[in-house]
Order: sequence, then C-alpha cells, then structure tokens
Amino acid sequence: MAEGLFKEGIVGGRLAPAQYADNFSDLHPPLDHHEALVESDRCYFCYDAPCMQACPTSIDIPMFIRQISTGNPIGSAKTIFDQNILGGMCARVCPTETLCEEVCVREVAEGKPVQIGRLQRYATDVAMGQGKQFYERAAPTGKKVAVVGAGPAGLAAAHRLARYGHEVTILEARPKAGGLNEYGIAAYKSTDDFAQAEVDYVTAIGGINTENGKALGRDYHLADLTASYDAVFLGLGLAGVNALRAEGEDASGVSDAVDFISVLRQSSDLAGLPVGRRVVVIGGGMTAVDAAVQSKLLGAEEVTICYRRGQEHMNASGFEQDLAAANGVVIRHWLQPKKVISDGGKVVAIELEYTAMKGDKLSGTGEIVRLAADQVFKAIGQSFEPAALNGSGPSVAMEGGRIKVDGEGRTSLAKVWAGGDCVVDAREDLTVAAVAAGRDAAESINRALMS
Repeated sequence: MAEGLFKEGIVGGRLAPAQYADNFSDLHPPLDHHEALVESDRCYFCYDAPCMQACPTSIDIPMFIRQISTGNPIGSAKTIFDQNILGGMCARVCPTETLCEEVCVREVAEGKPVQIGRLQRYATDVAMGQGKQFYERAAPTGKKVAVVGAGPAGLAAAHRLARYGHEVTILEARPKAGGLNEYGIAAYKSTDDFAQAEVDYVTAIGGINTENGKALGRDYHLADLTASYDAVFLGLGLAGVNALRAEGEDASGVSDAVDFISVLRQSSDLAGLPVGRRVVVIGGGMTAVDAAVQSKLLGAEEVTICYRRGQEHMNASGFEQDLAAANGVVIRHWLQPKKVISDGGKVVAIELEYTAMKGDKLSGTGEIVRLAADQVFKAIGQSFEPAALNGSGPSVAMEGGRIKVDGEGRTSLAKVWAGGDCVVDAREDLTVAAVAAGRDAAESINRALMS
C-alpha cells in the first residue's frame, strides 16, 4: 500500500513538526479525579438502567459509576472488567453516543448524557496504572485451546479461557497483537501505545502464549489445530477490502483506507507520512471518517468524503460526522464512484454519479460530477476471506460470506467456535461487540471441555 502513496503531490512534512503531535493528541483527554467525581454524581443510578441494556457486554454501568462516586475506582474497574476485559480500549473507541449514552436518562431529559465512556476510561486507567489484576488462573485443567487471531474477540476469549485454567495459544498473523485496536482505528483515539499496554495487561493473567507471524492457511491449517488442541476459537476479523467497481481504480494514488490507517498507526514519524493535497475518501463508515480526518491532520488541503446514500444512512455516528466537519472535511452524499481519471498512471481526479432512491433501489441518475484528487481512499467495507480457513480438511459452513455459528458461537465443525467480524450478523467496527462474542464463546468452550 505504501508504494501507492508516494507520488508527485503526495509527500509528508506539510506541517510544522510540533503541529503533528498536537493534531494527533488524545481526542478525549482523561478525566482527573475531581472531574470524575463531579461527572459520576450526575448519574441517577437507574434500577432498570437503559444504558446497561444498550451495552453489548452488559457492563453494570450504574454500579461502576456509583463506585467512582464513592471514591472506589479500583472496585469500579473490577465491575467493568468482569464483563469486558478490554474495557479500557472500549472506553476510548466505542461509539458511546449511539450505545449507552444515547439511551441515558439524562440524554433523553436534558440532551446531555452522563459521560459514561470517559468515566469507564477513568476507572480502568486507574486500575491498569497500578497494575491491579483482579483474576487468578484456576488450577490447570490440562486442556489446550488454540485462538486464531489476537484481536478483541481473540484476546477476550483467551483471557476468559485462561481464567478457567486452560492453556491458551494465540496464533496471530501480524507482528503485533491487538487486531483492530492496534492497526485499525485512528491514532488520536488510542495514544501512548495503549493498545499494546492493554494486550500486556490482558495476557498478564498467565497461561496465554502468543505466536506472531503465524497465518492460517500459510503456516498451519485448521485441521492441524483440531488434531492438536481440545478446542479452537476463530477470531479472524476481516482481511478483504471491497472494490470501488469503478473504471481505472488501479491507478497509482488509489489505495485502501484500512491500509492507510494501519501504516499511520505504526509510524514513528508522522511528518514522514505521505498525504495528497486533494484527498477523496469513498465510504460512509467510521473507517472513512478516520481516514479523512487523519489526512487533514497530516496536512491535506482539501479532503472530501463521498457517500452513495444520504446522511441518515451513514454508518459513521453523528459525533464522527461532526468531528470530520470540525476538522475541515467536506461530506457529500448521494454520490457513487464511476471512473478514476489518471495521467501517466497517477490519479488526478475522480468522476462520480449522483444517485437517488427509486422505490427500494438505489440507482444512478446519469448526472456526473468530477472532483480533482491526487489521492483516493477506498473505505466501502471489508469482506471475509475464507480461502485460508477452508484450505484443508472438512469445510466450515458459511452463510452470506461469513462463518455460520449458533447462539454460543459454535461452528459446523466439532471443537471449533468463532466470533467477531468473521461471523454472520457481526456488528462491524465495534470492538465491544467483538469482546462480547469472544467472552461468550469462551464460556461455551469451557462448558464443553469440562462437561
């Protein structure tokens, strides 16, 4: 991907050196002790708390906020970690404005919800900062479980299985553990290498061995795992990126937004990252917003998000859309890509067609608009690549291009469970949903192993 970025007009160092650190500083600075006490006092501690119902991991939100209000952040962190061992990252990246905070009684009555996400971060940061571990491994069971993928689902499953005394081996294709948290979210949402600090915290329980650079289908096969382990959990995530289906999209300067974000997250020199002067991002989700905002923060002069439907259809939350606008990103709706215009193999513009709803179907109107661009990012969704999964041995049943599982995360193969974005009906881009899937599958695996 990086090779496609380096071209005339796409360079780094557009800003003053100090500006990069300021641009990529913490999006939501942490609450201090006094601020946390004041904010926690706003909670009504509802008995039938709608915020708790809206949380995919069912954290007891009134309880953990009450513990903060009584000066017990360590107890609060335990309440959080009991349900969500990656509660620290979820506090940073979850779209709380469309989950727990959207249904907060304060939001409904006053339009200003309790800042649940920031309070969760406060408590978990205190506990992690003190190295406070709340769980000890049970006596070894002698059972071995392989976890494929060290993303949120895999890490949550591994931790819960280790708590029960099982021996866990995580097999991760990338050089670092963390998955989406490490490679796939905007740098300003997770600063100070927090993703790796959280991996270290999660694996500190013991009984978890991580092997990096081990890819399914290349270094081992699913049949190998089912023969060598008592159970297998697949937390593969999504590796494929959907195509624009536009003429000329192979031009230099057209690249995947997820790759751009990944390179940025691993960079130690933001000033050295190449960025165009006129950037166009195709898509309407959080990945599109992350790519667009970070392009602007790197020094792009004009950044435009083009989405094929209306604002109300965008997967990016209202907060994310407002964040883009606040950073100078223009969002245009009802536009779909038709043709990438290149000169000497390098993108110089993109043609888009206006769209409209005709009945229940989205259709092009035939009206074309051209936007100047020296860099185009594709952020139109990712897809699951099952080739490595079914490379040998019995095949795992698929549905809609993803792994089919039952209510406990069991696949069609004995001894094999799955969770996260790779399964049917996954809630994409939600770390918290992946954590819930990994945790619940681990409970099912433990019941199966110990029955």
